[in-house]
Amino acid sequence: MIEIIPAIDIIEGKCVRLTRGDYGHKKEYGDPFEMAQQFEDHGIERLHLVDLDGAREKRVVNYRILEKIASHTGLVIDAGGGLRSDKDVQIVFESGARMVTGGSVAVKDRSMFLRWLKQYGAERIILGADFRSGKIAVSGWHETTSLDLNEFISAYRLDGITTAICTDIDKDGMLEGPSMDTYKEMKASDPGLNLVASGGISKMEDIELLDESGIDGVIVGKAIYEHKIGLKIIETYILNKA
Repeated sequence: MIEIIPAIDIIEGKCVRLTRGDYGHKKEYGDPFEMAQQFEDHGIERLHLVDLDGAREKRVVNYRILEKIASHTGLVIDAGGGLRSDKDVQIVFESGARMVTGGSVAVKDRSMFLRWLKQYGAERIILGADFRSGKIAVSGWHETTSLDLNEFISAYRLDGITTAICTDIDKDGMLEGPSMDTYKEMKASDPGLNLVASGGISKMEDIELLDESGIDGVIVGKAIYEHKIGLKIIETYILNKA
């Protein structure tokens, strides 16, 4: 069964969603802690928490919000955004994250990322593979590299990574459906990869199709906040699949 993982992206203490990663196209959706409580109340167990202030400033910023959510809910949190040093990772783990997602750092400082992998283990270190037109993008999606998505993941798989969150930037926040073919091809070429799809989810049918294709997890953001997918519908889906 696919794992449904809501996203909470944070700017200036507020829960927000961007369109295609553009900080200039931001919409606020209230208090992150209250949203996290709603997720848990509807049977959701996982949370993808992104410090967008941290991504922009290249250091962890909103760890107090992470700490509040982690200490007052039972959600299993993976946190990303602004992880650029050993200290950043330490802060995030001490604030209650069970896992961290490293994207830009995995591109720009491979040795550091591998050090985290060795120190904390593959069950706690997730590879963030944000892409645009098949190429990896970094620095809050402002910089597209020449790195091929599949080659990037394959190289880290050889180093022991087991989970990758793959976000299609051009789909993110657009509510036009996910990059289904890309995810299906990735899963077919590496069945052992714990693949989490992200970007473009617009309706429950998108999640069902990913599930049928064997995708392990899906991150859902704007579709929840814009009430395209109700939390009660997600709760029913989880219960029926249990």
